[in-house]
Amino acid sequence: MRDTVHHPLFARFYARMSVTMDTRGGVAGYRRELLAGLSGRVIEVGAGNGLNFAHYPAAVSEVVAIEPERRLRQLAATAGLRADVPVDVVPGVAEALPVKSEAYDAAVASLVLCTVRDLPRALGELRRVLRPGGELRFFEHGVAGGRAAATAQRVLDRTVWPLLFGGCHTARDPLAAIEAAGFEIASHRRFRIPEQGPATPTSFCVLGVARRPD
Repeated sequence: MRDTVHHPLFARFYARMSVTMDTRGGVAGYRRELLAGLSGRVIEVGAGNGLNFAHYPAAVSEVVAIEPERRLRQLAATAGLRADVPVDVVPGVAEALPVKSEAYDAAVASLVLCTVRDLPRALGELRRVLRPGGELRFFEHGVAGGRAAATAQRVLDRTVWPLLFGGCHTARDPLAAIEAAGFEIASHRRFRIPEQGPATPTSFCVLGVARRPD
């Protein structure tokens, strides 16, 4: 059966680049911050090659990791075997999560909302599968604060960037989208990766916690 998402060249590039960013670019620290204090059942969408798995705290009883791209899913499955918490890597897309409603204590979206084809629908699915009061942990890149940089991002999104980078869009506003989907933002902070030196179209990041209302 043909995979819904199929980006083999980008998957190979991302698998190498993400490890470099974790070890040399400080992204592993953001992953630890993202997942700190989680407990119970967790669903992670767009798990990629599974770099989050090593940072889940022991209080997490189960992670169901959704990854649509075959090569990345294989790498994630290998990473799941090394994790200190139970991880089940399964195929699927964020817009149609193959799990029951209100089944999870927390959801994790990590550098994935840029690539989903239907962002409102994906966030609606995350809200559906969370129990009332459940947390959405998010670590995403998005639109820049400055007008010139944001304009450049929008031009890239309309031209070559999604084609070259596995459907990635640089000018989305994940925080606004999360609020529009009915989540309550509990906390967030913005930063740049890398913190020093020239910015790239994907440098402008936000990390935070949102909750599904009771």
